[in-house]
Amino acid sequence: MSDLFRMNPISMFRLLLASVLLLAGLGGQAQTAGGSTEAAATNAAAERSITDWLMRLHEASRRRAYIGTLVVSSGGAMASSRIWHVCDGEKQIERVESLSGTPRSTFRRNDEVITFSPQSKVAVTEKRESLGLFPHLLKSPDSAIDQFYSARAQGSERVAGFEADVVQLAPKDKLRFGYRIWSEKKTGLVVKLQTLDLDGHVLEQVAFSELQLDVPVSMDKLTQMMRNTEGYKLEKPELVKTTAAAEGWQLKSPVPGFRPMSCYRRPAGTDAQSSDPLVQWVFSDGLASVSLFIEPFDRRRHGAEGLMAMGATHTLLRRMADKSSNKDGGWWLTVVGEVPGPTLQAFAQGLERKK
Repeated sequence: MSDLFRMNPISMFRLLLASVLLLAGLGGQAQTAGGSTEAAATNAAAERSITDWLMRLHEASRRRAYIGTLVVSSGGAMASSRIWHVCDGEKQIERVESLSGTPRSTFRRNDEVITFSPQSKVAVTEKRESLGLFPHLLKSPDSAIDQFYSARAQGSERVAGFEADVVQLAPKDKLRFGYRIWSEKKTGLVVKLQTLDLDGHVLEQVAFSELQLDVPVSMDKLTQMMRNTEGYKLEKPELVKTTAAAEGWQLKSPVPGFRPMSCYRRPAGTDAQSSDPLVQWVFSDGLASVSLFIEPFDRRRHGAEGLMAMGATHTLLRRMADKSSNKDGGWWLTVVGEVPGPTLQAFAQGLERKK
């Protein structure tokens, strides 16, 4: 169960951005509530600058220095990690240390990420876009998150000793889950997040059990720890940016709200067990994300088809027929996302090989 808690920087950023989007939704509701001409004009002006406002709020949140203990509960299991975060100008560095399950330390310095596994003495280094997936959608002039989610304030509560505003983001269809988010009143930092199923039941929860804000975290010390790879075998999986079209794939039936964000190919020969290229095509609706992993079918490695769930994360496994693709024939599709099962089915049914 050690992989339950994979609170890497991208996951933490997802929490921050979720609160930003919710606050934006509430701001729009507050300005339209008055009903006056002046309020309407103010609201129109706010709508025109909403993207810039969101990014400014995001920047303010991500620049906080903090140390905390984060606890995840999902599918009846629990895990925890210790987090150190600091920012100096445009430089960010973060350390995430697992406190349960298999020991693991993850460091991020801007877009550089390295994960240490003490038991195996392996350190995996990779590049990740420092802003993750979601800000790209925010930068889009036709961002349409409000078409698929609605926001509603639910008062305030204390979390980890801090007063926090509570906001619920409800989906407008059955293709995505909802969220309940607690953000610290003064800073906007997310201190607790719940993922809710279509009936409003909690599927997964992430929360700080202890948090210290604006503490003197040493960037130099974290950088030294990150660079100290002595005694570890360094691995650097290479991901090549590509497009689905270039790899011969298309989604004939788009899933409402989800837009393609990125596509990567792992070069052949990096793994003795799976030397065939694997393509990862990522989609997002601004909050939820779905990844399609496509590779040639290999009966030695690929087992039964089906749909699995662990907390909010669903995984769909399916073989796609194509006799000309390889010796075994066909492709193996793995669709993963924090969305309902039917959403993954929609992606799988819409995916097809270009002719």
